[in-house]
Amino acid sequence: MTLKNFGLGKKSMEDRIHEEIQYTIKTLENNIGKAFCPQFVFHNAVSNIICKVLFGTRYEYDDDTIKTLIQCFKRINKILNGPWALLYDSIPLIRRLPLPYNTAFEDVELILDIAQDLVNEHKKTRVPGEPRDFVDCYLDELEKRDDDSTFFEEQLKRVTLDLYSAGTDTTSNTLLSGFLYLMKYPHIQEQCQQEIDRVLDGQDKVSYENRHNMPYTQAVIHEIQRITSLVPLSVFHCTTKDTELSGYSIPQGTIVIQNLTSVLREEGQWKFPHEFNPENFLNDQGEFLKPQAFMPFSAGFRICPGEGLARMELFLILVTLLRKFKFVWPKDAGEPDFTPVYGAILSPKPYLMKVHLR
Repeated sequence: MTLKNFGLGKKSMEDRIHEEIQYTIKTLENNIGKAFCPQFVFHNAVSNIICKVLFGTRYEYDDDTIKTLIQCFKRINKILNGPWALLYDSIPLIRRLPLPYNTAFEDVELILDIAQDLVNEHKKTRVPGEPRDFVDCYLDELEKRDDDSTFFEEQLKRVTLDLYSAGTDTTSNTLLSGFLYLMKYPHIQEQCQQEIDRVLDGQDKVSYENRHNMPYTQAVIHEIQRITSLVPLSVFHCTTKDTELSGYSIPQGTIVIQNLTSVLREEGQWKFPHEFNPENFLNDQGEFLKPQAFMPFSAGFRICPGEGLARMELFLILVTLLRKFKFVWPKDAGEPDFTPVYGAILSPKPYLMKVHLR
């Protein structure tokens, strides 16, 4: 409820995204004609958007705080799905040894220290009953609750960091994957740009409502999400009662792991299940069509709470940048490599891009 009140999926959120895009544009303009790694550009932009919701602030792209947060989360996500995490979970006897998984715990403590500083700053400057952001709302709620409540300050730090991580890595890596595909297939990039130019003719900037008149661009964005499947096992769920599904008995308390990739690439559900092709989301008349098998935001009642924000970010950022820039794969960079880097969230390998003004 609080996230919705602070604009997720609303016009106010659209304005915040557009404000941040201007900083992204300036960064890209400073790199015109150069081969550069775009990873920090998209990570910082998406990070600032969620920071505005959570903490009511944004950070300059060279700010030490934002650099530390992004680097810590990248290391944690890499360790989570790596061999050291598997060993830590499987062999309790080794947990006290000075092995590489300790880096993840050190990073978590560093992140929590940053969160504590932000909470302390909010305590000094907040006006009770007049929340500026998510942290203020939580502090207001803390004052209403008794000691037995599940609301407490340590929980606040961890919840904000959960939301920060979930709201940054997924969207930024989707953008990174998306521009990698658009450079690999320049004819798809050009077709998007033609549609964008036609629909936005005479408009200063794109509106989220414009998506209804951009079926091809919508299809491309959804195809990027489908083919990358950045969170292939979703977030684990758990049965709250004894359940029967398709003839199988699932007892209460059973962990349920959703294999989203199996759905996003299910043969019979998609025209081109194993290749990047926007036709997967277009009917014979060229109209946008979203199959039921499209579920990159998980499934069930506990679906990703940031889905509305992510959809808006992807559309506004991608359309705004494609309207202004042409993205080119450097000639001396070899062939694009779509093999993902495995972690809690799949991410594309670091790559170089070139940007030209259109």
